[in-house]
Amino acid sequence: MTPILTISPAKLLDELLVNRTVQGALEFFEHEAEEITSDQIRICSIPAPPFGESERAISLLETFKRDGLSEVGLDAEGNCVALRRGRSLRPLMVVAAHLDTVFPAGTDFSIKRSDGKLFGPGISDDGCGLAAIIALNRTLQRHEIQTGGSLLFVGTVGEEGEGELRGVRHLLTNGEWANQVDAFLSIDGPGADRITNAALGSRRYRVRFSGRGGHSWGDFGVENPVHAVGRAVARLVSYPAPRDPRTTFNVGRIEGGTGVNVIPHEATMFVDLRSASSDELQRLDAFFRRAVREAVDDENTNHCQNEPLLEAAVELIGNRPGGQTPADSPLVELAIAATNFIGRAPRLDQASTDSNMPISLGIPAITLGGGGSSGNSHTLDEWYDPQDRELGLKRALLVILGSVGVPQS
Repeated sequence: MTPILTISPAKLLDELLVNRTVQGALEFFEHEAEEITSDQIRICSIPAPPFGESERAISLLETFKRDGLSEVGLDAEGNCVALRRGRSLRPLMVVAAHLDTVFPAGTDFSIKRSDGKLFGPGISDDGCGLAAIIALNRTLQRHEIQTGGSLLFVGTVGEEGEGELRGVRHLLTNGEWANQVDAFLSIDGPGADRITNAALGSRRYRVRFSGRGGHSWGDFGVENPVHAVGRAVARLVSYPAPRDPRTTFNVGRIEGGTGVNVIPHEATMFVDLRSASSDELQRLDAFFRRAVREAVDDENTNHCQNEPLLEAAVELIGNRPGGQTPADSPLVELAIAATNFIGRAPRLDQASTDSNMPISLGIPAITLGGGGSSGNSHTLDEWYDPQDRELGLKRALLVILGSVGVPQS
């Protein structure tokens, strides 16, 4: 692997900040603030439901082409991938934002402006990141900055929900660029202080309980899949989740049944398990599986007709790896120095983002906010305020230039 950073972050930043070309590139974000906002509105107006990101990916592709990148395309998973070559291919840094939203097909993605804020589904998560990677490439192009290493700008698919990082997983394990990436920067959401260097591990399950079904009166006593769901949930909520390391569980959806007087044939629950500790996540996972087994046993034990037939099928539908890029790693130290430079107090953070995948593969990776502020994420009332956006973009540019090489004055 080609090394990232060969001098101290502080010295590197000093070299960058006296470079007139870099100074001009940093000033771009203030001078072209309205252009950046217009790009954000345009791309967020294109629907990007789960597993339906292609139209937005093509739009991003065309934007990169118009901004001067020639090595641009969609990979086998649907990611938009655009290479900006430096003097050499390595070190190679991925700069990514995710294309997908949590909102289903048919959602109105119209963006509205009011009192300086932008309103619309996905406008911040991750419209903010998509606008950022467009702006970062554009300032490099307009100021003709030739970096030492190369940059791979990527709009990823499948970051949200049941997408389970399918885009970044493919990029780093099966795609053209697998085993060639030296560093990874994800830009996700707003802010200019947080540095997400720790990946929050999670596991997601679909549990399907199935039985014979019947009439609520005539077949009373037949094992009931919905009752089994209730038993499993009651057991799960008794888990003594520690606050440190923070550990959470959630039953986010329950399905099943056809009528109030019908014993259903089937019921399904969807479960999300998370922990800041991989060991604690393993303990929670074992407890959850035992809760399901005991729920089936109890429901079958209480039956009063013939042989019990209730069964449970536990299906893992998501497994996000955990881990961290150490706080004393060159990439994190560079991000800390850049955060201090823009006048913000750096805050190390843990979350579930596209950076989970590279971190699990041993690739130095962090996630940064794209500047500005937001609220009501993952709702139809989501909003984004671009005020101070330039701070997040300046920080990201300094991290990028520090990682792939200092340009000549």
